[in-house]
Amino acid sequence: MIETVKTVALLGLLTGLFLGAGYYLGGSSGAAAALVFSLLMNFFAYWYSDKIVLRMYNAREISKTENAGIHKLIEEISGEAKIPKPKIYLVDQKAPNAFATGRDPKHGALAVTTGLMEILDKAEIKGVLAHEIAHIKNRDTLTSTLAATFAGALAFTAQMAYYGALFGGRDRNRNPIGLILMVIFVPLAATIVRLAISRSREFAADRTGAIFIQETEGLASALSKISDASKHVLMKGNPATSHMFIINPFKGDLLMNLLSTHPSTEARIRSLKSLKL
Repeated sequence: MIETVKTVALLGLLTGLFLGAGYYLGGSSGAAAALVFSLLMNFFAYWYSDKIVLRMYNAREISKTENAGIHKLIEEISGEAKIPKPKIYLVDQKAPNAFATGRDPKHGALAVTTGLMEILDKAEIKGVLAHEIAHIKNRDTLTSTLAATFAGALAFTAQMAYYGALFGGRDRNRNPIGLILMVIFVPLAATIVRLAISRSREFAADRTGAIFIQETEGLASALSKISDASKHVLMKGNPATSHMFIINPFKGDLLMNLLSTHPSTEARIRSLKSLKL
């Protein structure tokens, strides 16, 4: 409950930042335009984000005849979660990882990489699947998509403000402090809020998934293996989707690690081991 309230508050803050950016650029009419634009963005993200990300990673649906075992695990876990069985997809990449998508539990889908299927045992795979089904159950897939959409739009708006100040006569006369806040602080604040939402939802999915299957060791072991492998085997894809994966597969420099979409693996394992089932 606390995590949900926190997430709603952070999404509200992102919305406020976006409306404030619109007001800065165009006054009341700018704020109104920002509101309309945000509604259009969210509509698009709500209906099409799952299809886009699955296509982005060339995900192929796994049939029941192809892998009856993983279908059985998903049936068991989704039954415990009391949600419809999500579709399962395979991403042909050596980097071990998984992600969930879909606008609600009725349209849920989860994807695993070939690398994950190769290095994890059955108990570890079950823990990963439970984590991803928890994301679907908690509607984190939609929340994270909306947060990422807002953050991306704010970064674009900040660029508009910068070029407007550089080339536009009216924008040159703006308060320089306001311009600095708009160009630097607003997108940075939006990024920090988006990351806070992502980290909060990862902890919640770890706990919820463990409750579904009534054990923590499988997921804890899987997190450790995936984290170690991700240091050596790179994922091919767009870093903007890093928040979707169970472990961030796109390792960057020190700054990128500080601004991580995920809590540290060590913190997640400690949290799992402290969970009383």
